[in-house]
Amino acid sequence: VQLQASGGGLVQPGGSLRLSCAASGSISSINVMGWYRQAPGKQRDMVANIISNSGTNYADSVKGRFTISRDSAKNTVYLQMNSLKPEDTAVYYCNVKDLRVGAQYWGQGTLVTVSS
Repeated sequence: VQLQASGGGLVQPGGSLRLSCAASGSISSINVMGWYRQAPGKQRDMVANIISNSGTNYADSVKGRFTISRDSAKNTVYLQMNSLKPEDTAVYYCNVKDLRVGAQYWGQGTLVTVSS
C-alpha cells in the first residue's frame, strides 16, 4: 500500500489549504484514514481521522477550523484547513490503519507553512 499526499504550501494566517491523500494497493473496507502533523522539535500528533462507516475525530486545536472527508471509492482522504494559524505550521502526514489485517501505512508528508 502506498499513500501519496499533496496540497501543502505557504499560506498567510487566516487562509485555507486543502490536503489530499490517495491510497493505492489493497486496503480492506474496515479502516481509519487520517492526518497527523509534526512541527519542528515536536512529536507527531493526530490532527483528524475518519472511520469507515462511522464518524470523525479531531484534535481540540483544529476543531471548527479543519474538516476531514473521504472518498471511499477512490481510497482518498481530504483535509480542508480553514482559518489557518502560524501554529498550524508542520509537516502533515496521511495515515491509513487497516483494521482487518492490523496494518498501518504512512504517506511521505507534505509541508504546510502559515506565515505572513
